[in-house]
Amino acid sequence: MKENSENLDTKNLNTETVDKVDVDSEYFSNISERERAIFEGAITMGALFHQFVGTPVSIKSAESLERSIKGAMELQPCIEKLEVTIDRNTLHAVENEYDYISLTGEMLDVKVSSVYGGKRVTVRLRYVEELNYPLMYIEKIEE
Repeated sequence: MKENSENLDTKNLNTETVDKVDVDSEYFSNISERERAIFEGAITMGALFHQFVGTPVSIKSAESLERSIKGAMELQPCIEKLEVTIDRNTLHAVENEYDYISLTGEMLDVKVSSVYGGKRVTVRLRYVEELNYPLMYIEKIEE
């Protein structure tokens, strides 16, 4: 059986049309630059959360996982910078025969900086103790 990639007819991919489409005017003309920067940061944060929560993590693998998350999410459109920290205190407290746990939202502290036009937005995910919840919110908007 052939691999899927071998069955892909790349000469028929319509990359010329994609290159000619003005994505901004075609799909985002109904929002402001500020709203677009917020949208891109928020989409990236949501993708990060739902893609990586549940990933096995240990004290030994935390740094590597942080780099992987950063590298993957910075590929998203309009993302200028991403900072991710996994709570090491939680990982040090792991007491099981495998020395790892599944990553949770409570363990993440993430900042996503997105830029569109002249607007820069920082979207944040961090555990808010008084809410007992890992909250995603807009931390800063630079006009």
